[in-house]
Amino acid sequence: MAEEFHRIRRLPPYVFAEVNAAKAKARAAGEDIVDLGMGNPDSPTPPHIVAKLIEAVQDPRTHRYSMSKGIPGLRKALAGYYDRRFGVKLDPETEVVATLGSKEGLANLAQAISSPGDTILVPNPSYPIHQFGFLIAGATARSIPYTPDDAMLEAIVRAVKHSVPKPTALIVNFPSNPTALLASRAFYKELVALARRHELFILSDLAYAELYFDENNPPPSVLEIPGAKECTVEFTSLSKTYNMPGWRMGFAAGNPRLIAALARVKSYLDYGAFTPIQVAAAAALNGPQDCVAEMRALYRERRDVLVKGLIQAGWPVEPCEGSMFLWAPIPERFRQLGSVEFAKLLLAKAKVAVAPGVGFGEHGDGHVRIALVENTHRIRQALRGIRAFLQGDNAAPAEESLAG
Repeated sequence: MAEEFHRIRRLPPYVFAEVNAAKAKARAAGEDIVDLGMGNPDSPTPPHIVAKLIEAVQDPRTHRYSMSKGIPGLRKALAGYYDRRFGVKLDPETEVVATLGSKEGLANLAQAISSPGDTILVPNPSYPIHQFGFLIAGATARSIPYTPDDAMLEAIVRAVKHSVPKPTALIVNFPSNPTALLASRAFYKELVALARRHELFILSDLAYAELYFDENNPPPSVLEIPGAKECTVEFTSLSKTYNMPGWRMGFAAGNPRLIAALARVKSYLDYGAFTPIQVAAAAALNGPQDCVAEMRALYRERRDVLVKGLIQAGWPVEPCEGSMFLWAPIPERFRQLGSVEFAKLLLAKAKVAVAPGVGFGEHGDGHVRIALVENTHRIRQALRGIRAFLQGDNAAPAEESLAG
């Protein structure tokens, strides 16, 4: 009876736990830690969205069970967003499901469409639920390159040829968490053609659709490509766009068969988000969008301050194109530590918490992810600590860290 349960055995130890424990210990000792580890927006939800929540919650009829697939007004609002933003027409009844954040939607779709032994193609590194949602469902994840280019496309073709059984689905995530890369329509056109040719489902995570820094080049949706709806479901989220992470509101949109499968699984598991949250989410999508532009400007300012400061401190990094993360290669003289030990060293010496790249897959171990979730004053404070650490006497960081 002491043996671990089968599905739990498939989940490795939580790689962020060591850094989180060190962070908690430092704070308990009274140290001021600048936490750039978790992608947890620090700005308040826009007032008009909060006002709509308050208005809705005062109606006692909204206190009853809601609808698992989302109230009609919310599904219509999401369809309207896709039409305005991407030029994609969606049927709110058959091609849209509201989810408790994109994370829950991805996990439940994995339960709906995969069986033990199925193969799913997952970029490495990528957001953990992309892989582990399917591992929990009993499937096997096969790593493919995380870059939206020929390397990914060629790896998909190889996987189709050499995997037994043939892969059933592949995951893409652009703007990417953690790498912050964006994909082009030309790439998506090739991807859709490949997926249709080999009868693969595309599962697209578009949670960062509105967090980009070139106003002339907003990230596209896979569903913009003709024929994509035959094989694609795309997940979006209000968490980052409207600073609503704790509200847990997301969506799946696209292929009616996949949407129906997800809706059926959800119907057994939940009654949907609290109705006032869904009403407020509809108000967010239908209402003024100035707050979204302000959100982008805020993250762009933080990105610019962080990138400039890291380069001046002697840490060469490239500015991110989108998302709320900087995917930073570990400085050369610390690379042998790996991302967990480097993140712990950065916490101890610079008083800055970051996410170790290995938490997103073994191919991320040469990087750390830095989240833009503190104001510029705190980011500059973090940069002072990083600069002092990098320019100090750190000739033998590996021995010092491991000895501790």
